[in-house]
Amino acid sequence: MTDTIEIPGYKVGTWTVDPTHSEVGFSVRHLMIAKVKGKFEKFEATFVTAENPLESSVTAKAEVASINTGDANRDQHLRTGDFFEADKFPFIEFVSTGVRVEGGDFKVDGDLTIKGTTKPVTFDFEFAGFQQDPYGNYKAGATATAKIKREDWGLTYNAALEGGGVLIGSEVTINIDLEATLQA
Repeated sequence: MTDTIEIPGYKVGTWTVDPTHSEVGFSVRHLMIAKVKGKFEKFEATFVTAENPLESSVTAKAEVASINTGDANRDQHLRTGDFFEADKFPFIEFVSTGVRVEGGDFKVDGDLTIKGTTKPVTFDFEFAGFQQDPYGNYKAGATATAKIKREDWGLTYNAALEGGGVLIGSEVTINIDLEATLQA
């Protein structure tokens, strides 16, 4: 690890996610043969970029009731006690605990809280770049991806399939595409 990391266009400050140009999504195996994808329609995040990028931080949360998989009945089921229990646990939250470089790639470590359970998780983090928009706002783009085992957060609902296997896979891939704005 080096003391100084150079990132073209990098600026120190506080950034807020632009929800109209960002997405918090996930995918999980269904029937052992396909993937169901979904996203959270309501979310927020704040990034604080430090002089040393490895000292930067992020806090984020997604509103569970805003889950959207493209099927209203499934979405309603996901909000129940079988899954997220949205009435009791209205948010999924992430708080970073560190940023590091591993094999030339950025990793963001942190605590992910789902359904009242907090566990460590690491996101692969890729800067897409920086750009000023036509209105004078300085923007950053990035992608973050992590894989988790849903049962680790108490999301254990499932059903055995007659032909073998289970209805819902264990591994969930979290995909975040974000655009953030540097605050003045």
